[in-house]
Amino acid sequence: MKNIIIASTSTLSGQKYLDYLLPTLELHFQNCETILFIPYARPSGISHQGYTDMVQLAFAKINKKVVGLHEFDDATEAIRNASGIFTGGGNTFVLVSQLHKNNLMNVLAETIKNGTPYLGTSAGSVICGLTMQTTNDMPIVYPSSFQTLGVISFNLNAHYLDPDTSSKHMGETRETRIKEFHAYNSAPVLGLREGSWLDVKGDKIILKGEFTARLFKQNQTPEELETGTDLSFIK
Repeated sequence: MKNIIIASTSTLSGQKYLDYLLPTLELHFQNCETILFIPYARPSGISHQGYTDMVQLAFAKINKKVVGLHEFDDATEAIRNASGIFTGGGNTFVLVSQLHKNNLMNVLAETIKNGTPYLGTSAGSVICGLTMQTTNDMPIVYPSSFQTLGVISFNLNAHYLDPDTSSKHMGETRETRIKEFHAYNSAPVLGLREGSWLDVKGDKIILKGEFTARLFKQNQTPEELETGTDLSFIK
């Protein structure tokens, strides 16, 4: 049974890394002594080891060890044998490129679908969807495929932002970009605001956190979904 936390962000304003999620993660990873961390997204170009060290400090607060995927000679076996997995945020193009380059996308999807507890934040959440095509990131590398894990049946836009009505900026909004996606693609897109996450247990997908999420479907008016809603209807 799938057991996944899909969070829009790792860090809320004024808080330390993962602090707002730690009570949820303590329960989510309760049967895991060590968590396998996938550091490929490299926020701000941080090294794999530097990123892993940062994550270790956060998980030490709930008495969990963290080991980076880059430390293993056989990454495929490391994923298959992991008791819990976390993929952090950063650049989605870099993350997806590395997962495909190392032939890890399918084995990671299979492992998650088989019930290994998984946490994704930001880019690590975007890859839970069908494709990475609704990320906000710059295409700084060229992945061999936009295909991602497909452990949920729709796409995500993490860090979803509403238009700022007080701003003089009249350029593109997130909603505009998602409409552009839907001019060529039919997959539903969930705009997940910072501070919200999805709690996936088997076929149930419950929206958690204090904010609503915004659901976009091709040729339909966007819909606001209340926290606590079961999103398993989205196809």
